[in-house]
Order: sequence, then C-alpha cells, then structure tokens
Amino acid sequence: MFTATLLSAPTARNLEAALVESLRNAWGGGDAVWLAPDEAAEFDLPQLPDNRWPVWEEMQKLGIDLVIQPAEGRKKKMLIADMDSTMIQQECIDELAVVAGIGPRVAEITARAMNGELDFEGALRERVGLLKGLDAGVIDRVLKDRITFMPGGRALVATMKAAGGYAVLVSGGFTNFAARVAADLGFDEHRANTLLIEDGRLTGEVAEPILGREAKVAALNEVSARLGLGHDSVMAVGDGANDLGMLGLAGAGVALHAKPKVAAQCDIRINHGDLSALLYIQGYARDAFAA
Repeated sequence: MFTATLLSAPTARNLEAALVESLRNAWGGGDAVWLAPDEAAEFDLPQLPDNRWPVWEEMQKLGIDLVIQPAEGRKKKMLIADMDSTMIQQECIDELAVVAGIGPRVAEITARAMNGELDFEGALRERVGLLKGLDAGVIDRVLKDRITFMPGGRALVATMKAAGGYAVLVSGGFTNFAARVAADLGFDEHRANTLLIEDGRLTGEVAEPILGREAKVAALNEVSARLGLGHDSVMAVGDGANDLGMLGLAGAGVALHAKPKVAAQCDIRINHGDLSALLYIQGYARDAFAA
C-alpha cells in the first residue's frame, strides 16, 4: 500500500479539491483526507502508478508538490537535517562574504559546490581562505541581521520531538551558526565545521577534518545506531550535493528546494512547500502540529 500526498505552498493555499479528487479517481485511490484546508491532502493507493513522474511534472506546473511513498512506517523517529538553505534560508558563508565585500565570488563557488560541480571540501577551503582577516565579530552581526529560519522548521522539530523523535542538525557550514540555529529550533544535537580564529580575526582556515558528505552519512549511522533505530525510521532533509549520501540512506530522504542535480536523485522532492511539508508527508494534520 502507498500514500500519495499533494501539497501547495502555505502562502499560496491553492490545492483544489477537484484536483485531488480527479487524481484519486484516475489512480483508483482511497478516500481523500485533508491535512490542511487548501494546502495538503492525501489518499492511499494499492500500487505505485506507472505515470507517477509525468503526473508529478504536471503538478509542478500548477505549483503543487506530489509525494508517493509506502504507507507503512511513514512517521519517522529521527530527523537529520542540513542547515544552510534548509533549516535557514541563507548560506552562512555567502552572508559572511557579502559583509567582506566578496559576495558574488563566494556565492558562485557555493552554487557550483552545492550542485556537485566542485569537490565540497576543496570548495570550502577556497571560500574560507577568501575570508582571511575578517573580524570575527561579523559572525554575530550576520546571525542577528541576515539569517532567517525556513518557515515550518520550528513546528517540524517540535512535532517530531513531541511524538518521541530525536533531531540532529548536520552542517557543512560552521559551528558558530549551527550551535545557535540548533538551540533556537530545538535540535537535540548538532555537528558542523569550525572556523579558526586568532586575535579576533578569521585565519582563512577551517579545522580538519572537514564535515562533508561522508561525515553526514556517518552522523546518520552513528546517531541512529545509538538510538537503536533502523535507517527506515529516519527522515533526512537537505538541498545540496553533499546531502545526497544521507538522503539516499534515510527511510525518507527529502530534497527541499534542492539543486536540480540533487532533486533528480531523490523520490521525495519539495519545491513549493516549506518544512511543514515534512510533517504532512508523515501524515500529520495541521492541527496536530506542536506549538
């Protein structure tokens, strides 16, 4: 048995009942259940539709995300999440670069690295090197003035934890940011890279070894084993090429507003919804979200 979930952006709320019923009828699905009016609905399916991806493409044109997954075990017991452009709406290193006056140069390297065109570790060393000499006090200023949370993130973490889940933030970014974000959003633990600072200024180096793709996989393996959970009980979410390892390993790997090359390798793709979509695809209704 499978479950199909249709989602609109919470700001658009343009999911029409006629569309849900039409697709349910075409696929011979069960009764539609509305998780949030005009925003999220689901229905069960006896089998995986042959035209799943052509229909997905049509839904995308309408501003609707379509997710189909096994019905059993949808509610996950562990969340492992990327930070930059996932739990927050920015790339921290790009924001530091803007303050340093080299924003476009660093942003171009970031985009290529996240799309898998550059080696992540090498690209991180190069970008951090460009920040050499930057006043470390800028980090707090960027956190205060330039970093915003992805909508739905606080509810995602709180709701999964209220149901007995465990939340881990894993970032190829920096502990200076990850520690604050993890604390503010209620994560149980966090892992990230460390910017080296001497005499109040960035040295242009990052502590080794760098936390990249394999370190995120290791975090998923280590924490799930410690909790006594199988990979099928884990939900992972990210947007970049360095997230693909953990997205592929988790029972539910969610590509959130991901780079095209990343999304193409994931079955769960959220392009219009926000982080609340990760609750809807687990079967949580809006009125069941934790405050």
